[in-house]
Amino acid sequence: MRIYTRSGDKGQTSLFGGDRVPKDHPRIEAYGTVDELNSLLGLTIATLPTGGEVEELHPLLQKLQHELFIVGGDLATPPGSRFEPPRVGPDHIEALEKAIDRFDAQIPPLKQFVLPGGSVTAARLHVCRTVCRRAERLVVKTGDAASADVVVYLNRLSDLLFVLARWANYTEGVPETKWDPTSPTT
Repeated sequence: MRIYTRSGDKGQTSLFGGDRVPKDHPRIEAYGTVDELNSLLGLTIATLPTGGEVEELHPLLQKLQHELFIVGGDLATPPGSRFEPPRVGPDHIEALEKAIDRFDAQIPPLKQFVLPGGSVTAARLHVCRTVCRRAERLVVKTGDAASADVVVYLNRLSDLLFVLARWANYTEGVPETKWDPTSPTT
């Protein structure tokens, strides 16, 4: 199998099942953003500090990468296709909720908005969170292009990434910056 096929040289690509669509089709935008999120999770994994508690995130983030491939396959498969991809479902969503609860229980309660940032790990997780939110919005734009659980999954995933960013700051001893609405602008 060659890497280049030349089939996309005129701005079209194939969905699973063979349908050709423009590369700016809402479906392609959605799963392209899911792929971007997956790549950012890979960067986050590659730069996790070793030897500390934060290293514990490695298997969880890698599991999320595998699940995002499932989401991408779902988005790349039109309804009625002869190919039936694996799908995220209630079990995946429940696992995200359990992870949110587990990590959230280890950090101080959130009493006000915090600015994205802190440690390098937390900052990268915040970037992942915002890309996840964009993916969620793009999936909503596709209408019924994906299974109903995809939107719920991405919504929970962005919540998990927020909690993980806060947890990373907490475990690495980096204080969060609280949002100050009266902060002077320059």
